[in-house]
Amino acid sequence: MRHPWRFTASALALACGVLLAPAQAAAPPPWPIAVQSFRLVERVSGPLNYYSVRPGPPAHIHSDYQPGSKTAVVGYDAKPWQARARKLRWRWRALTLPRGGDECRDGKGDSAAVVYVTWKRGLRYYTLKYVWSAVGARGAVCDKKRNPFLAQDTVIRESGAPLDEWRSVELDLPTEFRRHFEGGDAKAAVPDLFGVGLMSDGDQTGSPSSADFADFTLE
Repeated sequence: MRHPWRFTASALALACGVLLAPAQAAAPPPWPIAVQSFRLVERVSGPLNYYSVRPGPPAHIHSDYQPGSKTAVVGYDAKPWQARARKLRWRWRALTLPRGGDECRDGKGDSAAVVYVTWKRGLRYYTLKYVWSAVGARGAVCDKKRNPFLAQDTVIRESGAPLDEWRSVELDLPTEFRRHFEGGDAKAAVPDLFGVGLMSDGDQTGSPSSADFADFTLE
């Protein structure tokens, strides 16, 4: 004979287990980065800020490098997301390609558009430089730098035409970090995200260079 109290006790235990189980922490929603949040990075920039915010749609940052100017970079401080950022998305479009710009050739390292993604551990910065090249080979990784204070790779994400056409990018940040700086070790620790930077330049080739950047989102 099945005793009712046994069923009741089991049901009570199950209910208590459900009620007392630790709640799953909800993942924070995606974090849109307003284009107005990017600021000139003065320590690595010349005196001329050749970036402007355009209303769109979409609202975007427009770069317009002209020959003779010193290179300038604008950046976003990722401190609010430094320990939990897993994905980065954005859209960009090249407008003017620097003449013969190829980030994998000495003296030709100019880009219509650059997005820097930087992490920091202790005193060392780790940077991936994603570029829209003029003539470089799409998918190439080059200009690798390694010293006690900096590790950096350049990744040619887009190259050449079409111009004035938006392209979307989505990065899995831990995967990208481990692929470039930890030999692909899936268990390697990933330091805190430090910031995101933008640039267009044409100082090596002495030519104009311009692009638009929009819809940055951290997740």
